Amino acid sequence: MKIKALKSYILLWSTQSLSALGSGMTSYSLVLWLYLDSGSALKTALLSICSYAPYVLMSIFAGALSDKWNKKRTMLFCDLAAALSTVAVYVLIKSDALEVWHLYLLNALNGLMNTVQQPAGEVAATLLIPKEYYQKTSGLRSFSQSLNSILTPIIATALFTLAGIDTVIAVDLITFAAAFLTLLLFIKVPEPEKTAQTGESLLSSARRGLVWLKQNPLILNLILFLASINFVASIYDAALPAMILSKEVGGETVLGIMNACVGLATLVGSIFVTLISAPKNRVRVICIALLISMSTENFMLAFGGSPVIWCIGAVLGWLPIPLMNANMDVIFRTEIPPEMQGRVFSCRNTLQFFTIPLGFLAGGFFVDSVFEPFMKSRPSDSFLVSLFGGEKGAGAALLFFVIGIAGVGVCLIFSAILRKYKWSEKQPGVIGKDK
Repeated sequence: MKIKALKSYILLWSTQSLSALGSGMTSYSLVLWLYLDSGSALKTALLSICSYAPYVLMSIFAGALSDKWNKKRTMLFCDLAAALSTVAVYVLIKSDALEVWHLYLLNALNGLMNTVQQPAGEVAATLLIPKEYYQKTSGLRSFSQSLNSILTPIIATALFTLAGIDTVIAVDLITFAAAFLTLLLFIKVPEPEKTAQTGESLLSSARRGLVWLKQNPLILNLILFLASINFVASIYDAALPAMILSKEVGGETVLGIMNACVGLATLVGSIFVTLISAPKNRVRVICIALLISMSTENFMLAFGGSPVIWCIGAVLGWLPIPLMNANMDVIFRTEIPPEMQGRVFSCRNTLQFFTIPLGFLAGGFFVDSVFEPFMKSRPSDSFLVSLFGGEKGAGAALLFFVIGIAGVGVCLIFSAILRKYKWSEKQPGVIGKDK
């Protein structure tokens, strides 16, 4: 990988990743602060909902704006707005005036800024990366995201406990300054070629992204595939703490170790992606990677009776995800014209991620109101109790078995749908029937 050809991108990636670590530490510390202050899990969960709602609801319009606006200026403005909200939290904490509603409002603002910044950043990356490095740079992004997922709770907890939340915020602002000044002074982001559609209205521009997707069934089906997987994965996310924290052999430490295994697995997978050569059939690799993920961890959580089995399942389930992400990234960046990427990526965000809150709601409902009561009513000598246990958490284990079947079914259905498409990055835009 030639560093010179990627100099601007590596500068952008490294400093933005550092800033993301700082922002993640602040978010994590605010969760700790709010929970310790209120003792309410619902109030704490609403922090994430306030951040996520603008992303799902406004993404389709944010992409249209991103395609119209200068990418570098958009990223700088959104970064600055997010930093100012962090400063506001710091001032409120130091003046002992911080209220819960302040956090909800500021999280919603941050979510809105991220909604606009994310498609601009995606397009900027496409414009800075030579096509032959799409896969390897996707591995770099997965690497930094995985590393941040490991480091964020460790560093944030240490700083929060030893020095307080104001120190965490100070570190966040330092990392922001480094990323902001690097982008402002040292990175030149080229703008995609202007088209006749540049001056069209916001609604027309957003509609054009949806029309483009409708006319490109491979990309649309890949998005719908991920939306279905996200629904299953979100049920998993809702059920995991319910099972691990309830089992006699589980607990908070075991849950923490499992999360660390997830981070390490994605880290290793990210390194692997940066080292391997391009596969002949990227669509097939995506399908196989997701099938492996869905067919391992869920069943090992369902039937495994020990933390060791659960951790092995976490590694097997998450190790293929960076490979899937990298190949998906290459197809999207190659197939979608740069001048359309903001709109299409934002349509993708709305379609692909709206299933996540639905999955969380479904997972919580299924655990509390369906599967746990069902398993509790089973006699001790029943077949299901012998498979999933009789103590609290057995219902969540049964749910993992159900979503394991659902996940495999989704993979098989979309594999059959996607099998007919023959795609080559040497001929982007030309999608024929596979033989």
